[in-house]
Amino acid sequence: MIDRYVRTALVLAVAGVAIFRTAAAQDQIGLPLGATPEAAEIEDLEGNAVDLGPYIGGGKPVVLEFWATWCNNCEELEPQLLAASRKYKDEVEFLVVAVAVNQSLRRVRRYSDEHEMPGRVLWDSKGRAVRAFMAPSTSYIVVLDAAGIVAYTGVGPEQDIDAAIQKAIP
Repeated sequence: MIDRYVRTALVLAVAGVAIFRTAAAQDQIGLPLGATPEAAEIEDLEGNAVDLGPYIGGGKPVVLEFWATWCNNCEELEPQLLAASRKYKDEVEFLVVAVAVNQSLRRVRRYSDEHEMPGRVLWDSKGRAVRAFMAPSTSYIVVLDAAGIVAYTGVGPEQDIDAAIQKAIP
């Protein structure tokens, strides 16, 4: 009987350490805070080249969401991102970077035609933005301040987008 309690306690302790490490790692996801990302060239939904360089340090904070049509976390973040894009529409640029994993440009176009999106939807067909912004997964949010410096990064549906944006606004 005592062995059972000891084993249960050990399992809970190990699980607690794993959860703590995961939560602590959330602070270090993707680009480090204070970094300036490299510019990348991706495409708009019509296939035209879009240089992300002018958005990095372009005098206005930027919110980038690495997104996919199939991403449940992205779907859960959508209401917050839409609310933030309405609230900060004149102060902050919002970009939705559609990753080319398990989705086609055609599917992204169709989805964005049928749904309100929080910002300009771009297509990262070659993974250039994913690499430049060190995106670990979809639902990855990067907030850059007006100088192009990373003020926030996060992944998953539990992000506070409004608080993240506040870190980039003087």
